[in-house]
This record gives sequence, structure tokens and C-alpha cells, in this order.
Amino acid sequence: MLLISFSRAGWEQWGLDYEPLLPERMPVLLDDDLLFEDDSGPRPTVVANAWLRELPINGVPAWRSWWAYARGLAPWLEFLQRHGVDPFGGRDELRSALGGFAEYRLAGPLKERWDVETWNQRVNALSRFYGWCVENKHSTAVPFTYSWARRFTADGGPKEVRRNNATLRRAQRHVTMKYLEDEFAQLFVRALAGLGPDGMPDGFRGRMLGRNAAMAEFVLSSGVRAQEFTFLLKYEVPTLPPRRSPVPVPFPLGRAVTKGKKARESWVLYDALARMHQYLDLDRGTAAGRGLYRPAAPALNVCEADWEGGHVDGERRPWRLLLPEERLRLVDEAGQSPLVALQSTGAPFTDWDTVFRRTSRRIRRDFEPRFPIVSAHTLRHTMAMATLKRLTQGYYAQAAQLVKDTDEDAALALYLTRTEPLLVLRDLLGHTSVLTTELYVRRLDVRRIYREAYLRAGRAADLADPAAETEAAAEFADEEDC
Repeated sequence: MLLISFSRAGWEQWGLDYEPLLPERMPVLLDDDLLFEDDSGPRPTVVANAWLRELPINGVPAWRSWWAYARGLAPWLEFLQRHGVDPFGGRDELRSALGGFAEYRLAGPLKERWDVETWNQRVNALSRFYGWCVENKHSTAVPFTYSWARRFTADGGPKEVRRNNATLRRAQRHVTMKYLEDEFAQLFVRALAGLGPDGMPDGFRGRMLGRNAAMAEFVLSSGVRAQEFTFLLKYEVPTLPPRRSPVPVPFPLGRAVTKGKKARESWVLYDALARMHQYLDLDRGTAAGRGLYRPAAPALNVCEADWEGGHVDGERRPWRLLLPEERLRLVDEAGQSPLVALQSTGAPFTDWDTVFRRTSRRIRRDFEPRFPIVSAHTLRHTMAMATLKRLTQGYYAQAAQLVKDTDEDAALALYLTRTEPLLVLRDLLGHTSVLTTELYVRRLDVRRIYREAYLRAGRAADLADPAAETEAAAEFADEEDC
């Protein structure tokens, strides 16, 4: 079975009267003979592709998620085809096939074997597929059984959660997401700027060091995803407040670049924002002035731009509607790209993975052999960890109390003083539900955060007791062994 990516490029030569409606990069399943039907009628791939096509209107707008679902469905259909099982047959036959599929993928040939996480992801994709099939009368049977459990969440108390019994339970691991401790985060930003651990120049002669350090600090402060900061426009960077404030600066993000196409608002700390503005004024200004930018695709000319939008080819357009590929085509009145990150030539810069990876390896070689290989997600996880720590310790609430009577900070101050830490973090990370945030932070080292907050509060109240601290540490140790 083949899994291909659809592209409309060159559709005019296909002999069609109209441009195809299939979304760009939509996964398409094909049998090896490239046929969608035979003497018995349409093949299962026709139904599978219909389900994939409806993902964008069924709560899955991101193309990477389409592919995650397609990669879960394709091996199942291929397995059934190989064993002569109808994907829409009777429940007993499907459950028998599911048992064989589990044995094949969990204990079969090594090259075909999946780990528990991959198995769970793909089983959940199949569960969603069969739910759609039953709803649309393509099937009357589902190979899965479900159980219900109660989970207590910070934003609504108990909630009923459905669990697919075919998924596998895993032992709770201490940490499954990488993040940087404060010292490592500082070391990383300094290395990007060409500085050593002591903050002094280390002799590194890389390009655009100010850009790299400013963007890393900006992401560590705001927690934005790779696509969100890679295609950020200079007009969308928040204005630097006239005075330094302990309360973060709101940072709205347009839905065209966010995961799931959901508009959201994060924040950025004053110092990180100041460093970004320094880069915009100095390093970026120098790079932008080195030549006219000519995008590979037809340019979209921008004028009369402000933080909300601008005239694009003569029509007023909000930035929140511009897709990443359209942002790469923007050219301002000076003939320059308005993207925040520019190369030394003035062209847009997008290869952050390479910069972060090379810097990580340089740190390992020259300063700290234990340093991890950093990605954009590592910086996002680091922001989540640091923010939860500050929220738990009441730092932001105390800062909000200091500025609650000032006009520009009043709304955010009220929000910080009256909102639960997990709800704040949910909004910053752009999660739909606090349950997602719970599951997210559970994969971080949150026990240490709560342990430190507990001990800090006791010491502040002059209640420190070595015996009590030992007992509390033992409680956390027991929990980690569960």
C-alpha cells in the first residue's frame, strides 16, 4: 500500500475543468496497483481517503496531524489486506484481526515492531477512523472496546474520560520531555551570542549571533512553537513598554501560524522583549539593508503596515490570516522581507534546527559534555517548566499586586492574581483543555517544582523543620517509585 502527499501543482495539465479541492499536502492512500475500485466496487482506500479529507473540518486542521492519522491507518489496512480481512466486516473478525495486529506490531519481526507510545498513537487514530465509519454508515462494527474513568482537573472538577482498552499502560517515568535547567538555558543563550559560560567572548565567529540569541531568549520567555516564531513578522513583535515591569507583556499570535489554526495569546518577559527590539534595531537593520529581497514565488508587496495588518498588493489584510508560505513572499516598501529573522544577506531565515543543534554540539565540545541537543521544542518545554515554577511559587501573583493599579498592566494583573497556575499555563501553551496541560506537565519534572515550593513556603513562614523536610522528601520519593 502506498501513502503519497497530494499537490495541486500542474493541475491545469491533468485534463480537469476545475482546480481540485483536495487540500495541499493531504495524505492519499493507494493500493499497489493504483486502482480505487475493482469488480466488487470501491476499495477500502476510498473510504479511508474520504475520512482523511474530512479531518480539516473535524477538528484536525494541521497537515502534520493528517499524516499522523494516515500513518496509523495505512499499516492496519495493509495488514488486513494481506490476511484477507474486510476492514468493514463483522466485529468478531475485526477483533481477531486486531489481536493478530497487536502481536505483529508489539512482538513480531524487529523491523516491524512498534514501541508502546507509537502503538497507542496509532490505535487511537484507528479508533477515530472507525467512529467516523459507523457515523457515516460505512461500517457497523468497531474492533475496540472502551472503559470510562473519572479524572479530576483544575478547571472543572471530575470529568468522565473514555479509554480505549487496546491502548497499553506505561509505567510512569520521572521525565519524558527534555528541558533546560536555568543554568543550561543561560549557557545556551550565551553560546548563541558567541559568549562563554562566564559571559565573555569565547572566540566563536558565527554569523548573526545577535539574532540567534535574541530569538532563543524570546522563545524561552514566550514558549511559542517553531512555526510561530520562524514566520513571525516584525510588525507582530509587541511594543516595548516605556518602563520595565515585573508583569510579562501580552503577545497575541495569529491563527494562520499556530498549531490547529487557533488564535491565542502568550506573553514575553520584559528583558527578552528588550533584547528582541535591540536585535530588530541593530543586527536586523544592518542585514535588511544589504540588498533587495526577491522571493522565489511572486512577491506580495506590503505598505502602510501596523501591528494588526497592512495593505498587501493594494488590499488591507490582517497578519493573522497570512499563512507561512505567504509570509515568505512579503516584501515591504523598502524592498525588504518583514520577517523577524533574516540572514546576513537580508533573505528570510528559517533553519533554526541547524542553529540550535550546532550550538548544542559546540557547548558539549567546549564547555559542558552533559549538555543536551536542543530543539525548538526543548525551549518550549523549558518555558513551561520555568513558568509553572514561578506560578507555583506565587512570583507572578506578587508581581501583579505591585502593578495592579497601573492601566497598561491592570488586565493581566487581575488575571494573574485570580487564575489557577495550570489554567494560566494552559492559555500560554495554547492547549484546548487543562487536561492536556496536566498530561503535558506530568511528563516534565513537576514533582521537584512542588517540593521546592512546599519547602520555600515553610522556610518563609519560619516553619522549617529538618525532620519534616526529611519526611516530605520521603513522601515524594515514594510517589516517584509508584
